[in-house]
Amino acid sequence: MADSELQLVAQRIRSFPDFPVPGVLFRDISPVLKHPDSFRASISLLANHLKKAHGGRIDYIAGLDSRGFLFGPSLAQELGLGCILIRKRGKLPGPTVCVSYALEYGKAELEIQRDALEPGQKVVVVDDLLATGVRVNPAPTPHQLEKRISLGGCSDPHWPPGGPEVQRGGDLCVCG
Repeated sequence: MADSELQLVAQRIRSFPDFPVPGVLFRDISPVLKHPDSFRASISLLANHLKKAHGGRIDYIAGLDSRGFLFGPSLAQELGLGCILIRKRGKLPGPTVCVSYALEYGKAELEIQRDALEPGQKVVVVDDLLATGVRVNPAPTPHQLEKRISLGGCSDPHWPPGGPEVQRGGDLCVCG
């Protein structure tokens, strides 16, 4: 079943070389979202992988602005977890924690609400792609702003389709 789900998702991901700038290979997940069967399969694959890799040790799923919002809540619901948001600066109300980072084609800032997490909670950050990992490496947590965050083990040679572009570390797992 997992192989057929993986094949279904992989065949719907399109690659666009040199987008948005030369040297970047952009993997477009729009067709996955367009077709309910492939979207369900992608959520199922991610959820099953996280259950195997982490069991019950995940506290929250965090959706990274903006396409992480498309996968994050569905994945959180599938796992029976809450979902928190990591957004571009200026989009969240109340006290926030902000981190700046450089992309391969520019600069940006991400923030999270200061009360979103407690120390020691385990979070999986979901985004639609991981180019070089620079977007998730600085993803802010209220209690680790100075140290940034470490990335947790979520490595699978078959996910995401197209290569094992998943980062590892300690408190946070990142799937793209």
